[in-house]
Amino acid sequence: MGVRLGPGWQSPAAIPRRWLAGLFAVSAIFASLVAIFSSDQVHQLWGAMAACGYGLAVAAVLGWRKRGVDLALGLSFCGALVLPLGWMAAKALEQPEVAVVARSAWTLIHQGSPYAGAASLATTHNPNAYNPYLPVMTLFGLPRAVIGSGALTDPRVWFGLVFILVFWLALRDGGARHPGRWAILIAASPVIAFELAVGGTDVPMVAFLCLGFALLWGAQGQACRPVLAGLALGVAAAMKATAWPAVAVAVALLAVRDGKRAVRAFILTVLAVMLVCIGPFLAHPRSLVDNTIKFPLGLASVTSQASSPLPGHVIADTGAFGHAVVVAALALAGLAFAASLIVRPPRSVPRAVALLAAAMTVMFVLAPSTRFGYFIYPATLTIWLAVVVAGRQQQEIPVTPGPDARPARSNTSLPTSPAARPAG
Repeated sequence: MGVRLGPGWQSPAAIPRRWLAGLFAVSAIFASLVAIFSSDQVHQLWGAMAACGYGLAVAAVLGWRKRGVDLALGLSFCGALVLPLGWMAAKALEQPEVAVVARSAWTLIHQGSPYAGAASLATTHNPNAYNPYLPVMTLFGLPRAVIGSGALTDPRVWFGLVFILVFWLALRDGGARHPGRWAILIAASPVIAFELAVGGTDVPMVAFLCLGFALLWGAQGQACRPVLAGLALGVAAAMKATAWPAVAVAVALLAVRDGKRAVRAFILTVLAVMLVCIGPFLAHPRSLVDNTIKFPLGLASVTSQASSPLPGHVIADTGAFGHAVVVAALALAGLAFAASLIVRPPRSVPRAVALLAAAMTVMFVLAPSTRFGYFIYPATLTIWLAVVVAGRQQQEIPVTPGPDARPARSNTSLPTSPAARPAG
């Protein structure tokens, strides 16, 4: 990236207080607007609780200079994520995708597949009967399927735990300073906290995307790094097809930067992970295709409930012709993206991540079944990249004291006296 971030942005503790307070204030305003204007009870509850947490965080930052930042991080994390998520999990307040994940685990245990068969889908009018996720996502529903409903068995709790752990690893391996503080701050932000508290299926997947590119950052000259990156991106690709463009970007980066051996190791690892995770369910390919491909594209007998005023959904909602136009535009955008990887492949991780974030933005704008929550992918990738770049720049460039900085203290602990004049 050609942008240089100031040395004050390498850690939440070093961010200027007025900027950090402003960040929490904007988050509080957003949460308040959600509480006031949303028609969804779950969204309203999150907004009310999160607004209080962010407001207390503003007071902590401005009111306590010594430990105010860490206190604000804790207040925002608890107020915007832990408390809303815990309350909703205990009261079974959730968006439909949470129940879809839990049901997929139940059908996996009792029927041997996380997907409803083609025969049952042909007669249903319930869009939630479809499971648009790939098999790894089913693992998050196993606690509820095995133990039963409860706060600790809610899939969102496990989404959150996996996100924080994997995202912390992505920050650490990418080169961020104070990755623990950053992980808490970003998890508490509306970008993650809102999505996770009410639904959260996209949250763990985007963490694996960040981890994959963090491992690619240090892949040059290290034979194991493409394999480790392949494991991370393979897991993401076995959660949801949304991760597949990231695999293509990673291949293009490795091909131009590290050569054929690295590409081969990466691709074989990704394919091995996907084969292990998806292979057992290829015995019934129609069920897999109906649930994970046709339904998200709006080609099934029942359309997805995901909606927004974005162009793709608005045009697709006009009728069969509009839907065909949107699918064609999405296909053309995919071809243009693939061509750019061949003609001008990214030569660094920052360029690769920026390209992926832009491609995902276009994809979600044009998708026939879409919602604003999908933009968690480009937003989180961009935030992760900015944090990592700031940390790396801080390690490479010495900090120049500002005009208000105090002069450096001498290493001598006792005052020195002037040298005595020689005797005359």
